[in-house]
Amino acid sequence: MKKSVLTRYRVMAYVTAVMLLLLCVSMVFKYGFDMGEDVTFAVSQVHGFLYIVYLIFAFDLGSKAKWSFGKLLWVLLSGTIPFAAFFVERKVTRQVEPLVSGPEPAAAKA
Repeated sequence: MKKSVLTRYRVMAYVTAVMLLLLCVSMVFKYGFDMGEDVTFAVSQVHGFLYIVYLIFAFDLGSKAKWSFGKLLWVLLSGTIPFAAFFVERKVTRQVEPLVSGPEPAAAKA
């Protein structure tokens, strides 16, 4: 497995988590203070698109790492729970890094 698969997942996990936090803040302003409806709409659309990209990259990583269905489902859903993606990303990285930092191919050493 290539290291780029893990890197793509990590970047999208952080981006998705930050966008979800921004969405939560904008929801508080929209429903709590009755302001920022346009911002909430824009943030929700961006988060929705980025979450789909996150799903694709997480599924790609999970299929290459041969995760069980339950683990894959938990990783996919972590992008919908505030703060969960940060913790899940760290755990996934610790588990997958040994798989991607295996012995280098002979061509890469030259």
